[in-house]
Amino acid sequence: MRAKIISVLFVCTSLQIMAQEKEPGMKTFAKAITDKFPTTRTFDVQYEQLGPANYDSELFGNDLERGRIESHSRLKAAFNMPFYVSDSKRFILTASLRYKYETYNFGTIYNYNTATSYTRNQQDFHYLAAAVSATYMSTLFKKPIIYNATATVDGNEENVQRVKGFATASLVLKRTASTTITIGALAMLDPSAIIPVTPLFTYNHKFENSKWDIDFILPQRLLFRRELLENGRISLGTELNSENFYLNLNTSNLKGIYELNQLELKSGITYEYHFSPKVIGMIKGGVNNVLSTRITEKGERTNRYVYDHKEDTQGYFRFGISYNPF
Repeated sequence: MRAKIISVLFVCTSLQIMAQEKEPGMKTFAKAITDKFPTTRTFDVQYEQLGPANYDSELFGNDLERGRIESHSRLKAAFNMPFYVSDSKRFILTASLRYKYETYNFGTIYNYNTATSYTRNQQDFHYLAAAVSATYMSTLFKKPIIYNATATVDGNEENVQRVKGFATASLVLKRTASTTITIGALAMLDPSAIIPVTPLFTYNHKFENSKWDIDFILPQRLLFRRELLENGRISLGTELNSENFYLNLNTSNLKGIYELNQLELKSGITYEYHFSPKVIGMIKGGVNNVLSTRITEKGERTNRYVYDHKEDTQGYFRFGISYNPF
C-alpha cells in the first residue's frame, strides 16, 4: 500500500510541474518528485516518534485484549538511483531500496479470554524492500501524460516475502500559470489488493497576490504551503500514510507468515529547510489518527483479516535529512 501511494505521488506531482513547461523533460520530472517527497531523493533518513495511546483488539472477530502503547517509533532509510535514461530523456529506469526499523513499548495489557493483566516486552520489527520503476513521458490529445510501472520485492530479516506490482497513467486536463488539474488511473498487480483499479485526481492552485498555494492529491493529501525564511518552506494540512511489516507467528491460533497493514491520517505542520542545494532537513509534528490496523495471512486481501486493532488518537513528531547530489 505504501509503495502504491508513493508511486501515485511521483506521477501526480511531476504532472503538476510538467503542465507548466513547454517541453517537459526528465529533469523537470526528477525535480518535481524530489522537491515534494523526501523518500524519493538519492539518500533519505527519517525518525518518527509517536506518543502513547490506548488500544483495543480482536482476533477472528472476538475480543482479544485491551492495553496501552507507551511509545512507538520508526526509523526509515531510503536510497534511489536511476540506472538507465533513454536518448530522448523521456524514459527512465530507477532502482530503489527501503529499510524500516519499528519498535513498540507496552504498558499494562488486559486479556479478555483469561481475565488477567500482564506486560509485554519491547517488540521490534524490520522491513526491507527493493523496487524497479519504469517511467515514460509523452503527450496524448496534445496534453502531457506520464506512465509508470513498478515491481517491488519486500520482506523482513527472515526472508523475502512478496512480489508486488502496479501501473499508473495520468493526464493533464487543465494547465494555467496558477492552476493545474490532472486525472488518471492506477491498476494493481497484486492479488491482495481490495480495489484492483483506482481513479486518480490532483489539483494544484497558487492564490492570486499571495505566497500560499494549495496542493490536493486524491486520496493522499491536502496541504496549504508557502515559503518561509530564505531557504525554507512551511506546510499545513493532512496526509494519508500507510505502514506495513511482516510477522513470523507461531501461536496456538496463528502459525506462519502474516502481514500487518496500518492506515494513518496525519494532520499538522511541516517545515523544510535547505542547508545547501544538496542537503535538506525536515521537521514535522501534529496529530496522528490510526484509521485501521489489520493483520492478514501473507498475500490475503486486507478485508480477510484475522486481527483488528483500534487505537486512540496520538501526537507525533518526525525529523529527517536528505542528500540529493544530482
